[in-house]
Amino acid sequence: MDFHLVPRGTDRNYTGFLTKTIVYSGTLVLFLACELTSKLSPRYDGMDPHAYPPTYHPDNSSKKFWLTSIYTTAFALTLCSIVIPKWVSYHSEKPAHHYSYGLHQRCSSLTDTCENFPQSQDCHGDDRYFCSMWRSVGFLMSFAVVLEGMSIVAYLIILGGGKRLRENGWRVLSLLIILSAIVQAAGMSIVAYLFDNEDRFFVGWRLDQSWVFCTVSWCFSLICAGAIVIAAQILPSEGGYELIPDHDTLRVTS
Repeated sequence: MDFHLVPRGTDRNYTGFLTKTIVYSGTLVLFLACELTSKLSPRYDGMDPHAYPPTYHPDNSSKKFWLTSIYTTAFALTLCSIVIPKWVSYHSEKPAHHYSYGLHQRCSSLTDTCENFPQSQDCHGDDRYFCSMWRSVGFLMSFAVVLEGMSIVAYLIILGGGKRLRENGWRVLSLLIILSAIVQAAGMSIVAYLFDNEDRFFVGWRLDQSWVFCTVSWCFSLICAGAIVIAAQILPSEGGYELIPDHDTLRVTS
């Protein structure tokens, strides 16, 4: 039986719909994360007036706020790398011409338009390998957004939970963040491999903004994961209710 690839009709573009949904939901999560972190972070005045002698507990809320801010920045960079069609680009001075590839679009300054990419006519013969790899990058980046969204939700739940959840939830949170970084690094590596080995990327092509955004994003993610693990190991416990020593016993011992 002979099969032939034909161009898509006028049916609904579910890839574009999915991308827009991810962008809108990601923007909402980013806003909520920035607004709620300062409200949900546990704060301490520094001194426990009920303990004798007075004991001091460190205020870690500012560290948690900045850590969340860094990770939400990584999340925003991931979204930008998906939306902005500038993973690989070519620029010519004479004649002036700019051409770029995104995960789901390619753009040309000659027509001042962007079209869906890759399309069925781009995936014939030897180009099938390139199309499969490029679509794999799109899937990996979308999956990374899902993992990062889950990480931010987990972060908010941990910050808003009790002491036990904050002290034990770091394992799941750091695992989600590391997984998202690995997925992004895999997508970045595939694009770099195609850039070095595909004949279509001749002299004059270069890795552009979206590739850089992806790289910075997974580096930020690894920094956040490492900071979470280190903080969980070296920061003191939040403390809790402390017994007040018997003053009569203190007088006898003194």
